[in-house]
Amino acid sequence: MIDTPDLVDQHCHGVLRTELGLGTFEAHLGAHLSARPGGAAVLPAAGTTFFDTQTGFAVRRWCPPLLGLEPHCPPARYLARRRELGAAEAGRRLLRASGISTYLVDTGLPGDLTPPAELGAAGAAAAHEIVRLERLAEQVADSSGSVEAFLAHLAEAVHTAAAGAVALASAEGVRQGLASAPGPPGPGEVRGAAGRWLAARPPGGPLTDPVLLRHLLWIAVTAGRPLQLHTGDRDPAVLADFAAATAGLGADLVLLHTYPHHRAAAHLTGLHPHVYADLGPVLAHTGARAAAVLAEVLERAPFGKLLFSSGARGLPELHAVAAGAFRAALTRVLGEWVTDGAWSRTDAQRVAALIAAGNARRVYRLT
Repeated sequence: MIDTPDLVDQHCHGVLRTELGLGTFEAHLGAHLSARPGGAAVLPAAGTTFFDTQTGFAVRRWCPPLLGLEPHCPPARYLARRRELGAAEAGRRLLRASGISTYLVDTGLPGDLTPPAELGAAGAAAAHEIVRLERLAEQVADSSGSVEAFLAHLAEAVHTAAAGAVALASAEGVRQGLASAPGPPGPGEVRGAAGRWLAARPPGGPLTDPVLLRHLLWIAVTAGRPLQLHTGDRDPAVLADFAAATAGLGADLVLLHTYPHHRAAAHLTGLHPHVYADLGPVLAHTGARAAAVLAEVLERAPFGKLLFSSGARGLPELHAVAAGAFRAALTRVLGEWVTDGAWSRTDAQRVAALIAAGNARRVYRLT
C-alpha cells in the first residue's frame, strides 16, 4: 500500500452552498466534463445521463460511503441522502474525507461558490487564493476611463494581486493569446488592441483579444508567482515556444487540464526546468482507467514535475473523487512496480509524497 495521507489540491474552485436536485447536480457534473472556458453548465443528450460516464461512475464509487450509503447506489438514492443531510453537512463530510490538507482556490469563476476561507473551513484545511488574470483585467477595464489608464492600472493590478496570492491563472491565454505568437507584443500593438477592445466591449464583457491576453501573460511572468495555464482541449505542444521564451525569468508554468494530451504535457515538463503538469482532473475524468493514464504520464515526466489537483468546481463530490482516484491509481501503479522489483518501496513512497503534496509545497512556497 502506498501511503499518501497529505494532499495539496493545487488547483480547484469553491463549492455550491445550495441544495441540488438531479438535473442541477447533473448540470454541474457535466460542467466538470466540459472543456468550455469558465466551466459553463451543459446538459446530457435526451434520454441519457452524465452519471453514465467514468466520472459519474467514480462519484457513485467513492461518495456514497462517505454519506453512509453503499458504493454504487442509484443516483436518486444518493441525492436523497444528500438532501437529508443538507448541503453544508454533506459538503463537510465529503471534503474532510478527501484527505486534502491544503486547497489552492481559483476564484475566477462566476456563481455563488465558496471563497477560499469558507472552503478551507468546510474541509478543515488550509486555503489560499489563485487569481484569474482575465477576470482581473475585466475588473480593471470596468474602472478605467481611458486606454492609458487601463494599461497602467492593469500592470499594477497584476503585481498587487500576485503579492497576496499563491499563483496567477489564465483560462484563455493558451486558447487565444498564444495561438498567434509566443513573445510579448510591442507597446503600439498593445495600445491599439486595448483601444479596439475597450471601444467595442459591452459592460462586463469578457477579455478575448489575443494581443491583450498575450500582454497579460507576459505581465504575469514578471510578477514572481507561478502561472497556471489552462490548456483545455489544445495540445500543450503549442506552449513550447512560450516555455522556451520564459525560461530563466523566475515564473514557473503549471499546465492544467491536459487530458487527452497528457503525454505531450509530460514531455514538455522534461524539456524545461520551470514547466510542471497537473494530474488530478486527468485521473478523475478517466475513472476506472486512471491507473493506465497515470502510468503513461510517469513514462515521460520527471517525478518532481507532477502535482495533484482535483480541478473541482461546484460539487464537493469532485474533490472526494479526485482524491480517491489519485490514491487508488498511485497505489496500483507504484505497487505493481514495487512487486515487480522495478522500484523499491522506499522510492515509491517518496515519489508518491512528492506528487501528492511535496512538489506543490515547493512550487507555491507553502509552509
